[in-house]
Amino acid sequence: DSGVLEGDWSGDYTGGTAPTSWVGSVDILRQYHKRGGKPVKYGQCWVFSGVTTTVLRCLGIPGRSVTNFCSAHDTDVSLTTDIYFDENMEPLSSLNSDSIWNFHVWNDCWMARPDLPAGMGGWQAVDATPQETSQGTFCCGPASLTAIRSGLVYLPHDTPFIFAEVNSDKIYWQRRADGTFSQIHAEQKAVGHFISTKAVGRDEREDITELYKFTEGTEEERIAVETACRYGTKPNVYSAPTANDVTIEITLKGEEPRMGENATLTITLSNKSSKPRSTTLHSQMAVMYYTGVTKATVRKDNVPLELMGNEEKTVEWVLPYKDYQDQLLDQAALMLTVTGRVVETGQVLATQHNFRLRTPDLIITVTPPHSPISRHQSQFQSVT
Repeated sequence: DSGVLEGDWSGDYTGGTAPTSWVGSVDILRQYHKRGGKPVKYGQCWVFSGVTTTVLRCLGIPGRSVTNFCSAHDTDVSLTTDIYFDENMEPLSSLNSDSIWNFHVWNDCWMARPDLPAGMGGWQAVDATPQETSQGTFCCGPASLTAIRSGLVYLPHDTPFIFAEVNSDKIYWQRRADGTFSQIHAEQKAVGHFISTKAVGRDEREDITELYKFTEGTEEERIAVETACRYGTKPNVYSAPTANDVTIEITLKGEEPRMGENATLTITLSNKSSKPRSTTLHSQMAVMYYTGVTKATVRKDNVPLELMGNEEKTVEWVLPYKDYQDQLLDQAALMLTVTGRVVETGQVLATQHNFRLRTPDLIITVTPPHSPISRHQSQFQSVT
């Protein structure tokens, strides 16, 4: 839409500046002015947000950049993040257009909202990254944080999209023989982690998750989610309960795996029933962009498991370096998807785990002038 910045997520930034190379908004705005209003190449979400912060403050509007980790991208206004599988529990790539970005950055700005009911003024979310169109234009917001928190997605502007970014449930669907889909599993805490901004007056992270949503799992938070979804394209998504006597979890022990080494994850199955349970876990590892979009599947595996009553079992899942060495992208991001069906009950197990490979640490030692021995040492580690 001929804005200040042109977005590019391809990894090839020929003819412009890589998004990671910008260190401030001034150069971007000067270049935009010098070029007569021609978009500057290239930006990604943090660059769009930084420029927006500068422009807001220049106009006298209080503004700040906001980072949301595990940020959902809802493409069909369902207010859920939907994952589709076929009859054999294989992912349906043609339908899996929703995604969860490792992180996404947008802005809060402070303003009155006389167009909304009382109490909706204050911090408003605006997102300058061109993701989806709103009334025919690539724009998003302003959406009241109070409305987002309470699930009042019928209030303007673009509240449903931002609600889904921070508080949508991850719903797994399986195709039946007749071509329709049934809900087989739901994850309620997969989206909207550690929503952050820079603290005022100090170089520290300030957690503002509570401004965007109630504490995960509380009655207030569940009411907000169900209220929002009633206005989405799948208003009956919460009408059917799911079985839950077997749980599955994927974890990484210690630091994230280092690039160039094997990656080991732990899959834990717990049987909450007093009766035995059996299943086969279908797992696949994919390399992905930081936006949550997968590039390629690098490993698949099937593991049969039997659990006695009230038993817990762990499985070490290893990704050899040789499987991913030729597929990595800029952010070195990977995603493990695990699914299965409990034979005795028909309960479906499904979960995903995203992680990044650590790059080598960089240690910089600064020696003060006229000092033979440095007493000042700083260590910079790879950003997670």
